[in-house]
Amino acid sequence: MVQENRTTKSAAERVPANRTFNLDALRSFVAICETGSFRRAAKQVSKSPSAVSLQIGKLEELLDTRLLDRDARHVMLTAQGESLLGQARRLLGLNDETIALFRRSPVAGRLQLSAPHDLGVSLVPGLLRRLAETHPDVHVDVQLGTSESVHRNISEGSANLALFNDVGTSAIKARDLFSEPLKWLVLDGGRAAGQDPLPLAVAEVGCAWREAALHALQKANRAYRVAYSSDTSMGQVAALRADLAVAALPLSLADRDLVEAPAHYNLPPLPLTHIRMADDGTELAKIFAGLVVEAMRSPRRRQNSFSPQRASPDL
Repeated sequence: MVQENRTTKSAAERVPANRTFNLDALRSFVAICETGSFRRAAKQVSKSPSAVSLQIGKLEELLDTRLLDRDARHVMLTAQGESLLGQARRLLGLNDETIALFRRSPVAGRLQLSAPHDLGVSLVPGLLRRLAETHPDVHVDVQLGTSESVHRNISEGSANLALFNDVGTSAIKARDLFSEPLKWLVLDGGRAAGQDPLPLAVAEVGCAWREAALHALQKANRAYRVAYSSDTSMGQVAALRADLAVAALPLSLADRDLVEAPAHYNLPPLPLTHIRMADDGTELAKIFAGLVVEAMRSPRRRQNSFSPQRASPDL
């Protein structure tokens, strides 16, 4: 019996005395996951890279597991790191919500936000969550539609703030947030790009990417047919994965299965696509616009803005 007590005591002595998470360390860990870099994460949390590295080391010591694998160029989550990421976001969210209860913003009201379907699925939910944490008395009504309808909503005054995809020069006064190339994406090894007329997967009329694709093909005198139509890029991606069509989509949507169409198909060049923002100058719109700008500062967040499967739900 005495021996059992000694054994139990010895095991207890091996348990760390402090088993409480350091929220600052968790915030640094999430920043690394979102930016893909210790250096960029350190800048985001206003610490030195060495201080962030020390925080991660202490987290790994507390949990007795490795959270990140890193080399000179990349930082990758381990399986244990993946498990921690979701929990860390929940803990930080609860922390921020609790603080917000005691630091309630005097700003209140209702905001009309207009955005295209893709951004409404990928980018907007995280922005709404952040706004709810910082300004819980601001209520947002979201209108989703085509880029054309988003332009109309902000121009006619039925929206206070608009986020939209665009190509070329903006038809309305707007702020550029992020740009990347539009590319002809196809199933790797698929046959759709070799068909004549070219089968296209496009969004509904009024989508900037649709108009860019059709204009490029018409300018090149390339025969085409609309084989698949969807109101979101994920519908187009589904058609590509089934090798039913090709589509003009942001390069960030390429992956192991979806690749840029090989050069021998001679598909015409496409322009850049931009995420732009316009507001009506009201206080609520400016507050939300500030959240958008902050969210788009991270390279990883920007590159994932078009894909709901890649975008961080918490931004």
